[in-house]
Amino acid sequence: MRTLWKYIRPFLRVIAIGLTAKAAGAILELLIPYIMSMIIDDIVPQRDIQAIILWSCVMVLCAFIGWRANIYANRNASKVSRDITENLRNDLFDKTLYLSSEKTDQFTIPSLETRLTTDTYHIHRMLGMMQRVGIRGPIIMVGGLFITFFMEPVLSLVLLATIPFIGVLVYIRATQGVPLFTHVQKVEDRMVGVVRENAQGIRVVKALSREEYEKNRYQKVNDELKETRITANKRMALINPAMNFFLNVGLTAVLIVGAYRVSSGISETGKIIAFMSYFTIISRSMMSISRIFIMYSQGAASANRIEEVLLCDSEKDWLPQNIPDGDPEYTICFDHVHFSYLKVKENVSDITFRLKKGETLGIIGATGSGKSTIMSLLLRFYDVDSGAIYINGKDIRNIPPSELRRRFGIVMQNDFLFRDTIAENIRFGRDVSDEAMEQAVHTAQASEFIDSLDEKYEYMLTGKGANLSGGQKQRVLLSRAFAADPEFLCLDDSSSALDYATDARLRRALSEAHPDSTLIIIAQRVSSVKNCDQILMLDEGRITASGTHEELLEISPLYASIYESQMGGALFD
Repeated sequence: MRTLWKYIRPFLRVIAIGLTAKAAGAILELLIPYIMSMIIDDIVPQRDIQAIILWSCVMVLCAFIGWRANIYANRNASKVSRDITENLRNDLFDKTLYLSSEKTDQFTIPSLETRLTTDTYHIHRMLGMMQRVGIRGPIIMVGGLFITFFMEPVLSLVLLATIPFIGVLVYIRATQGVPLFTHVQKVEDRMVGVVRENAQGIRVVKALSREEYEKNRYQKVNDELKETRITANKRMALINPAMNFFLNVGLTAVLIVGAYRVSSGISETGKIIAFMSYFTIISRSMMSISRIFIMYSQGAASANRIEEVLLCDSEKDWLPQNIPDGDPEYTICFDHVHFSYLKVKENVSDITFRLKKGETLGIIGATGSGKSTIMSLLLRFYDVDSGAIYINGKDIRNIPPSELRRRFGIVMQNDFLFRDTIAENIRFGRDVSDEAMEQAVHTAQASEFIDSLDEKYEYMLTGKGANLSGGQKQRVLLSRAFAADPEFLCLDDSSSALDYATDARLRRALSEAHPDSTLIIIAQRVSSVKNCDQILMLDEGRITASGTHEELLEISPLYASIYESQMGGALFD
């Protein structure tokens, strides 16, 4: 909640104006029953028609001004809560974009989605409710009690006798609400995760006829969310009937005592009628205040979840660590690098290699051997546990992440195409000329299929490029990597969907178009790496052999066996 206050502070003046209007409306509302009692008890017995009309007009004027003040205050509250939530959501989205991969893994994508949507909505509701009722409710309750005590002290004591019981109920609601709704939001995170997986993998679900299985999986987590919400709402809802009970008991007591005092001539009818009006509006205010605690519980739980993200370190907070530089002779250098995702078992161990400008490194190995992890470490998606990675002799921890990554052209194993044109997916917000884009497309062997489209570069892709074939998607992704003529190229399994002939043409075109780029190719096929200046053979996160293609055939039985099993592809090299 402390972080939320930072977003509220710039709006304090506007909030103060709205609360002042709300307070004025509440005070005017409190005057109406008092004026009514005065008319009944003091003016009506005098049969002064003009005075009756005059004070009746005053009542109407108070009601009208209070109505207008409340409308203004409510609109002001809606605007303020909207603007605060917009600023909060923008900053949260910005923070999410710059979270390190490690932090993103900790929060999970579904949880971040829920915090950006449901949690910010709860804060919006809480802020609006606090402004609409947070000042009006206490003024009505305290002011009403003060006026009733002035009018009828005895009846006020009867009303006050119910306050401690209601206070206990409000305290229970306040203390139980936050943990209850925090748990609800965590279960909602899991449900969003299931929905997200099914939306992204809908073709796999259909292809394997797993609709019923996925429906049951969703039903299970949906039922859990339903039961969690029911439990939370039941506990909070039990308080309202209890409050009504105590208020009705108090009202009954007021009626009995009031009737006795009127019949005894101790009090007057107008005061009793006014007192009943005050009792009604005070009761409604107490109920409104109790509802605030439900909104506050949800809002506070959501604010805490959002605060977790906003206060954690992001890549924007990373400062150069003044780590000693390495050998500037090498453009890329891994020096005894060790890393583990979960800090239990190492995913890569003692990775060491060096590349000079324009050289090509091939990395090959079985699934799970650590190939993609090496690229993630090079781009500083994660920091090494020990060892160092150097770019042009400078430790990458001394380079701002955005500056580091601008030097790279990348195609990742599970890369993403956005719902936009082919041209915009290649440019990707960068200042890439038409000539550079066309050259990148030509190098990526994508010209033929793009030129065959009626819209050509303006062809609109669906989400994840679902309206392209696997090979077409890879060639668009390669075009994106080549378009900015990067200093370094990292291609992670980027030609797995290409036939051998296209793959061979791609490698020849790449060497011609980007002769000075240092290239790292991660592949499953020996044909994709056999012409590299250096090849690493990985197994269970370790380099088991390194050298040229000919050297590995001699020293690595595993590499030789892979090559022999893929000899069919060599015919096209």
